[in-house]
Amino acid sequence: MLSQRKRALLRRLARRRARERPGRVLVEGIRAVREALDAGVTAELALVAPRLRALEGGVELDERLAGLGVDLEHVTDRELGEVADTEHPQGVLIVCPEPEDAGPPRGPGAYLVLDAVQDPGNVGTLVRAAVAFGLDGVVALDGTADPWGAKAVRAATGLVFRIGVSRLDAGSALDAFQEAGVPVLVADAAGEPVGPRRGANWALVIGNEGAGVRASVARRASGTVCVPMRGPAESLNAGVAGAILMFAMSAEADGA
Repeated sequence: MLSQRKRALLRRLARRRARERPGRVLVEGIRAVREALDAGVTAELALVAPRLRALEGGVELDERLAGLGVDLEHVTDRELGEVADTEHPQGVLIVCPEPEDAGPPRGPGAYLVLDAVQDPGNVGTLVRAAVAFGLDGVVALDGTADPWGAKAVRAATGLVFRIGVSRLDAGSALDAFQEAGVPVLVADAAGEPVGPRRGANWALVIGNEGAGVRASVARRASGTVCVPMRGPAESLNAGVAGAILMFAMSAEADGA
């Protein structure tokens, strides 16, 4: 049976402020846990329930965790459901240290900037796309949902451990990009259709789902970009729009 101390830890990890004090990350689901381990994460605690071995890839993951020498707890499906962040857990979760903050950008590169993106699902989706398209880092500005929260990590399918993530206030981030010589481009439905980027040196800012990019950031940007739409839709979900823009910008930078 899971101890009260471990139960209390897992419940704390579901809340941002409580999670940040122990500096630990909760990773749930077969794919997310596998990606985290592949990225070199050191699991401090792992919970495994019978459901895991009934799912594709579950047996291999169970055996992998058993071979790592981590603090491994075999619990019932019900016990896991009581401490998991998901409604229907896949039978596995791990607790690991939060990676060190990447700090301000210090040189040229392609960056994703999240400006008060509040939906953890959008944060995770955008981070996942940033990894998929080979970006160099993610900057989460103040007001953005916790990129290391359980929902965001799950939406990123654990790929957040594959890229440097920094949390900065807007002014510090913009100053850092200016000093590094990185042009800042704002995603805006009324912006210029995304076009060729000569060289992989840009920072793409995705704004809040309702309010968009804050005025102080927009004023200091080098330009705006948008996804051209031929159909009657007024806008795209922040995660979808950001992924399309990153694909277009990174592909063109590679000469595609």
